[in-house]
Amino acid sequence: MTKVFFYHNVQDRLGAACALVSKAYAQGKDFTVYAPDPERAQVLDRLLWTQPPLGFLPHCRADSPLAAETPVLIASRLDALPQDQRLLNLADDIPADFDRFASLIEVVSQSEEDRQQARQRFRQYKEMGCEIQSTDMAGR
Repeated sequence: MTKVFFYHNVQDRLGAACALVSKAYAQGKDFTVYAPDPERAQVLDRLLWTQPPLGFLPHCRADSPLAAETPVLIASRLDALPQDQRLLNLADDIPADFDRFASLIEVVSQSEEDRQQARQRFRQYKEMGCEIQSTDMAGR
């Protein structure tokens, strides 16, 4: 069963996502970021080129010929991915086929709309029987 981790109360959802991906990469872990919104995926792509501030995280789109060799993937679909360990969801809904991943990370900003959508996803994960861990990121 997929373990779900909620990181809530973040000031900048994409910035926090980059920090989590950076931490996982530093630990040698592969990562897929689900970003079906093209604009959100493009902003994330640009941010990953500057994370850490004096470097970058090796990443590419999931449909790139280099996807199998790249530790961080940005995906608009979750079919035919080369890894299934960690998924970070940047969509507003639960990703289809999320349960093929060992863990799923949800990053929730302080905006009321984002919080409401996250609460709905939280309830759905709980109803599906997922183990959920929640971390308040306020002040971090």
